[in-house]
Formats: sequence, C-alpha cells, structure tokens
Amino acid sequence: MSVPVLILRGGTSKGAYFLKSDLPDQDDERDDLLLSIMGSPDPRQIDGIGGGHPLTSKVAVISGSDDPDADVDYLFLQVQVDQPRVSAEQPCGNILAGVGPFAIERALVSASGDTTRVRVRMVNTGALATVHVPTSNGRPVYAGDTAISGVPGTAARLLVEFQDTAGSVAGSLLPTGNAVDDLDGTPATLIDNGMPVVVMTARSLGVTGYETPAQLEADGRLRRRIEELRLAAGKLMGLGDVSASTVPKMCLISPPAKGGALSTRMFIPHRVHTQIGVLAAVTVGTAVALPGSVASIDTNADAQGSTIRIEHPTGFTDVVIDLDAGTSAIVSTARLIMEGRVHPRLTEEGVISHG
Repeated sequence: MSVPVLILRGGTSKGAYFLKSDLPDQDDERDDLLLSIMGSPDPRQIDGIGGGHPLTSKVAVISGSDDPDADVDYLFLQVQVDQPRVSAEQPCGNILAGVGPFAIERALVSASGDTTRVRVRMVNTGALATVHVPTSNGRPVYAGDTAISGVPGTAARLLVEFQDTAGSVAGSLLPTGNAVDDLDGTPATLIDNGMPVVVMTARSLGVTGYETPAQLEADGRLRRRIEELRLAAGKLMGLGDVSASTVPKMCLISPPAKGGALSTRMFIPHRVHTQIGVLAAVTVGTAVALPGSVASIDTNADAQGSTIRIEHPTGFTDVVIDLDAGTSAIVSTARLIMEGRVHPRLTEEGVISHG
C-alpha cells in the first residue's frame, strides 16, 4: 500500500500534502493512516516522514471546492509527534503558503501569467484566503530572491492574503468584548484574527522577553504560570477546557530589539516557537493595530494599514493589517521538496499500524 504525496516547505513549516481523494473518507481511518505515515507516536518519528517537531509534523488535505468564492478546500491537520493524536482544531498559515503551488502542481488550478491567484477555503475555520503564486510556463516558480526569517537562502516571493479571519476559532475578534482583560492579575488581550492568542507583556510574568526558547522552556515556574493563565483564558474566550487543546497560543511581548514594532516569544502552547506562526503573527499584528490593546499600549505604535514588523527569536515576520477593510496579508515563500508515494507502516496482517 502506498499513497501519493508532495512534501513542500510552506513558510517556516514543512508538511505532507495530499489530495483528499487519495485518503480514506472516514476521519478515524484517515487519522490512523496519517499517524502511520508520519511515524507517530515517537519523539523522533523515526519510522515515518515526520521531522520529530510540531513544525515538521503537519499535513494538508486538499480538494477542489464547491464554494463559489474558492478554488480549493484546504484542511490542516496537526499530527502530534509523541501522542497518537491528529488535530483539526486550528488552521496553519505557513502550510497554507504551499497550498497554492500544490493546487497548480496537481492541476486543481491552471496557472495563468506571471502570478496565479489560488483562492483557498480553510476548512478548519471556513475562512477564505488568496495565495498569489509566481508562475511561468504553467508551473509554479520556486526560485527567487525573497528571504524570510527561519528559512535558509531565498525563494520566489509569495503573497498570502487573508479575509474575514476575525473570530475564526473563538467566534469574534475580541471574544470577551474587551481590548484588555484582567487575567488573574495579569493584563492580557484575548484576540482571534485567524488564531486564538493571549497577548501579555513579558515583564508582567517576570521575564525580559528576550530569552531564547530553550531558556523559557527550562523555566518551570514560568511554564506552570503560563499554563494556568492559558486555562483561564480558554474559558473566557469561549473555548471551554483547553487542557488538551493546542489553542489559545500564549504570546509574551516586549519592546523591539531590532527596529520592529515589538518582540515576541510564542508558546504553542507548551513549546516555545523558534519563529511565530503565520496566523499567530496576523493576530498579534492585529493587536498592535488595535487601539487600547496590551500590544498597542506597550508598543505605542499607530500601525493601522501599515507594515508591522514582528520580531521573533530567529528574525522577523512582516504583516499588513487593515482593520476597516477586514484584510491582512503576509509575505512568504514555499518550495516543492519531494513528489512521490509514501508507504505507511503495516502489521504482518497488512493492517495499518501507528504504534
């Protein structure tokens, strides 16, 4: 048994991209297959194609769309590395960057001119996005001179534009109706513009916000406190008990160190991201542009309609937020790494096994 697959880097993540028609129709059967393909549960994912880290254990399931405003449907699945669990709770904006090239590679969308617009419905939330893919001779162009932090070298510039992402998971941009909430004594902005995020200043939690991800992960006191606040925020955001959920993300902000709007450290939620996710960056950028939020107060920036540079541990991410128009965009890149067929792990009886 084998399954056709393309492996692409999308933004700062890497994922396995499948046509929906190549996977089982039933969610539980599909998830069992994907766990086997990726090699979970195992910290190294040694018996599969996962990379042993949440950023490299991602899956995109893509099909043509019946939505008149979309060309393709994109379901994002996070395959847990060390647990037999596949989550569809949230979208992924990094993997989204590869959906446009995949759709063209798999002839779901025909390339047209120097730039091909691929309209994407994100099945996880129902939100729409447009991926502007550079094309030539009917194929995606991958080589170029655009650099993004967290990815070595350069690639072709690819623009990902979002529309109507407010409240994609939590129901509204500000689920509590407040720009700032008192979260057990800690001022926080609870916001969702594509990704539920809790924005707090690093100093309110007794750290600088310039620590490395490893230093923050090694701080047991800090991690326990952040998880306490995350559980409280989940209830306030209408997400219920989030103890087993990957949202909301927890973002510690501090004044910029390298000329950006602010510096960030993002708990996703228990590991600390070496960069910042695309939709998390959009949401944090929205907080910067939102008058009265923790981020706008702390950065003292008038960012509405302008490019907002969000610093993170390995560089920066640029976003453009227009609250009035309800749009946001991010500059990204993508690259096709492999095309082929992947063989899942099978038992002696030919039954799919994931552990």
